[in-house]
Amino acid sequence: MENLDWIVVGSYFILLGSIAWWASKKQNSTKDYFLAGRHAAWFIVGASLFASNIGSEHIVGLAGNGATSGMAMAHYELHAWIMVLLAWVFVPFYYKSGVYTMPEFLEKRFDARSRWTLSIVSLIAYIFTKVSVTVYAGALVFMTLLPDTFGSPDNAFWVGAITTVILTGIYTIMGGLRAVLYTEVLQAIILIIGSCFITFIGLDLLGGWSELKLILGENKEQFELWRPIVQEGIPWWKNNDFPWLGIMIASPVVGIWYWCTDQYIVQRTLAARSLKDARRGALWGGFLKIWPIFIFLIPGLIGYALHQKGLMLLPTKVEGIDSDQVFPTMVSTLLPIGLRGLVVAGLLSALMSSLASLFNSCATLFTLDIYSKLKPNKSQKHYVSVGRLATSIVVICGLIWIPIMKAMAGGGVYKYLQQVQGYLAPPITAVFLLGLFWKKTNSTGAFFGLISGFILGISKLLIEAIVNFNSIQSGVLKNIADFNFLYYSGILFLISVIIMIVTSLLTQKEEENDCGLSYDTLTEEDKKEIRESWNYWDILATVVILGCVLGIYLYFSYWL
Repeated sequence: MENLDWIVVGSYFILLGSIAWWASKKQNSTKDYFLAGRHAAWFIVGASLFASNIGSEHIVGLAGNGATSGMAMAHYELHAWIMVLLAWVFVPFYYKSGVYTMPEFLEKRFDARSRWTLSIVSLIAYIFTKVSVTVYAGALVFMTLLPDTFGSPDNAFWVGAITTVILTGIYTIMGGLRAVLYTEVLQAIILIIGSCFITFIGLDLLGGWSELKLILGENKEQFELWRPIVQEGIPWWKNNDFPWLGIMIASPVVGIWYWCTDQYIVQRTLAARSLKDARRGALWGGFLKIWPIFIFLIPGLIGYALHQKGLMLLPTKVEGIDSDQVFPTMVSTLLPIGLRGLVVAGLLSALMSSLASLFNSCATLFTLDIYSKLKPNKSQKHYVSVGRLATSIVVICGLIWIPIMKAMAGGGVYKYLQQVQGYLAPPITAVFLLGLFWKKTNSTGAFFGLISGFILGISKLLIEAIVNFNSIQSGVLKNIADFNFLYYSGILFLISVIIMIVTSLLTQKEEENDCGLSYDTLTEEDKKEIRESWNYWDILATVVILGCVLGIYLYFSYWL
């Protein structure tokens, strides 16, 4: 990093701080702090959805997986079609219900048991997966770009981790969701520009797109979009090379949970100034979601190709290329002075936008779904203060968990994140889908389905931890641990659905739910309101998004 790079990074932080300071002046109620006063336009909502999704773990991990696993993770990045579902299927119910959080929606649709269950599980998951993984990936960037600035690479790791967590926590505590939304617009722009430079400069050095395809074609099986179900000598259920059937089963389950039911994401649509803005914001975010393949995953492929040609040396470990070091190495190696600072600012943007979103979502969940139930009838300013305190606690927990996360993330952080989410997502996806599309789903069915699914998901995680920690080489526990996480995610979803359906039918006479929050119970007035919230522009945007997703699938299915 040269002086000009530091000037670029410093200028970015000054601008970011100014926006947060402006936003902090308008925090007088829970609606202001947690939903930005519900005044966000569709452009702001969509940019925030994109920036919240694209964190440093996304850039670092996705580029790394591109270099080691090719297009396998592209399926998760083509979830723009699921954002279309968010816009057309889920947003009308969320916005119409007037809720602040997803657990609150479950309480309105079912009862308080489901709300408490989802709130507690979501908070635990955020702290020990998303916060820690995001910080870990961002700290890796510091370790690679500034190895000697703070005495050693390890010192650089900790300085980067602690500094970014604290700075992000400060501006999130100050400005609430309004600060998060408006800073994320800036961050999304910087993020896209910085990553585009990596792609263009890397391709130019390599010799163009045709040269990239030629090099990757020499090891075609490693980089294909669709992987075989069975590998030679490996049972189908132990094949962890992203078999296409497992991807097609698990990817939609995780995608619907993440994009359509997770507080971390959906909170942005709830901040929209109208139902029309909420829908169009989701569609705008869906269009932006198409591009990470080209600006994050493709650079990983380019890095691999440059490494193979001897034009750039990537760090390696026993298993091969160190995937988590690919993108930071490309930044430090390929970019000229000034541009390097811009991309570092983009990486910091990714880290801070994701952390800010997480911090605010955690504060919202704790304050409105837990604290306000324990301490009702307090003033609006009191709840805002509690929200700020909750954010501070999440910041501290994230810092405490970093050493453990550093020890756990021996493989690629992006794959690790998808694996953990694959165990947590199925019961949540099941309860929201059944809640919206089957009016006979009742509170007892929802509660038992959630609890059963969470227990089965956490059990798989614990068994894997026990087997890996004790180096168990055979037996029942080893077989369970080796069962492909993609298939397990699908089975867990199916089990959760069956439990919810059976339990609801068995207890149907005890309780009936006609809350107007399922498609079967919509009134004519509700249908009219939803219909008036869209026009042909929304349909055109939907066609463009789905057409782009289909085109990308078709091209990369036959590109090598």
